[in-house]
Amino acid sequence: MNAVPPAAAGAPARPARPARAARPQGQWAVDGTAPLNHNEQFKQDDPALNVRRRVEEVYAKEGFASIDPDDLRGRLRWWGLYTQRKPGIDGGRTAQLEPHELEDEYFMMRVRVDGGALTTEQLRVVAGVSTEFARGTADISDRQNVQLHWVRIEDVPEIWRRLEAVGLWTTEACGDCPRVILGSPVAGVAADELLDPTPQIEEIQRRWIGDPELANLPRKFKSAITGHPSQDVVHEINDVSFVAVEHPELGLGYDLFVGGGLSTTARLASRLGAFVRPDEVPEVWHAVVQVFRDYGYRRLRNKARLKFLLADWGAERFRQVLQDEYLHRALPDGPPPPPPVGSGDHVGVHPQKDGRRYVGVAPSVGRVSGEVLAGVADLAEAHGSHRVRLTPHQKLVVLDVPADEVEEVVDGLAALGLEARPNLFRRTTMACTGIEYCKLAIVETKATATRAAAELDERLADVQAGLPAPVRLHVNGCPNSCARIQTADIGLKGQLVAGDDGEQVPGFQVHLGGGLASADREEAGLGRTVRGLKVTADDLVEYVERVVRRYDAGRDGDETFATWAHRVDEEELR
Repeated sequence: MNAVPPAAAGAPARPARPARAARPQGQWAVDGTAPLNHNEQFKQDDPALNVRRRVEEVYAKEGFASIDPDDLRGRLRWWGLYTQRKPGIDGGRTAQLEPHELEDEYFMMRVRVDGGALTTEQLRVVAGVSTEFARGTADISDRQNVQLHWVRIEDVPEIWRRLEAVGLWTTEACGDCPRVILGSPVAGVAADELLDPTPQIEEIQRRWIGDPELANLPRKFKSAITGHPSQDVVHEINDVSFVAVEHPELGLGYDLFVGGGLSTTARLASRLGAFVRPDEVPEVWHAVVQVFRDYGYRRLRNKARLKFLLADWGAERFRQVLQDEYLHRALPDGPPPPPPVGSGDHVGVHPQKDGRRYVGVAPSVGRVSGEVLAGVADLAEAHGSHRVRLTPHQKLVVLDVPADEVEEVVDGLAALGLEARPNLFRRTTMACTGIEYCKLAIVETKATATRAAAELDERLADVQAGLPAPVRLHVNGCPNSCARIQTADIGLKGQLVAGDDGEQVPGFQVHLGGGLASADREEAGLGRTVRGLKVTADDLVEYVERVVRRYDAGRDGDETFATWAHRVDEEELR
């Protein structure tokens, strides 16, 4: 890897390098590049992107048993592949078994969809891969990717061939590298858009995704760019985000956020107070990644995200290092984004710049199938559309619908199980993969959340229309927060809890009152936990109904659920 570049002539003096810690943290710019754990060792022994050749030349021909362990549980991630959970292993054994005991001889494959942008041709190819190689499975993730299951190593080269023939790939969809770039799902089409970030996303893709210089980061690196006033890319929980703002002197550009992330130690991103012109976004993105590469902590995996560096450095120091050592110039100060306007999930029918409409629909917690995706492609094309988008909220959007054909498209999507006018909990409930496929999970999530949303919409039908803002329910199968539990109104973290007879049963710890900036919430905030507040999976619906009714009865006017949940006594939340 390149050493940290010196400051350019005329740039502000670079701050003194921090002294080497008594115990090295694996910061390349401070401690050198000697690996301090096995994960860092295997990445240096053989760069992870090299594994593709072995997949094509060895593993696909000789089968699962031929895969080297460091490739199987390490390098294959850089090509979007994780082994999935072996069926029949209950959640109580998740932490007791070794990886080889938990994993099946099949893979989850993540198809990278930067900005969530797909043509109907691409969607049809993904649908075909699902049907032919993944037992029909397909989930829309909250990172705008499509996740497939039951993939055999023998079929991976052919899947790559089909995806890449239409401009899709799995490159760096997982691993310690720049993951998919979240982008506004309605970039370039929404009538109320401020800026279209598509050119910047495409330039980052072209120049740096798959670049060996950025393929060995301390941990994963998540990015987001939006020019939409709804701020629809969950920018507060990404490693780097660019959010459209209007500078009073420099015009439209982006405000820069750095160091967000959830998992077991949640942290909202820091505003650097820097204004970035649209044409500067790729350069600034690249510089932030390099800061993470060179200064991120590598000794302990659970401290290796950029958020830990921001927590120690603070925004001011991070900005100074970014400018002095990587950009070699100062960024102008800029204003913060205004409060969000509109719904960031884009569900419903909305106007485009060209007079046509886009139609956003809610699958049930992101779960679709190859058959459904093929049906969406057919329906869109039948109405003259050739573009769809995936959202960071597990939703799907069909673009370019003629205004006089909207109802036909809405009805056709509904026939596929995709609702453009869903009830409250169908719309707002999200769920991670859960114990069905994930080796880290403790409880089942997708089916549990689907049933809960349906029952809650029926039980709370009398309340929903009168609520001042949606109540968002997120269900996660373990503590790692892939379903963003700390930023939901009601977030459920999967664990085993005591049942009525004292036995251990699937259940959840409850987080209440979290949320990201939205039209009904000016500032992001993390949810509140109440000591001992846990609920079994069987009692989930009753609990959520009870707490929502208490909120509706006790709220102060248009007070949101989050404000109420942080205000009331703990007993109100039980």
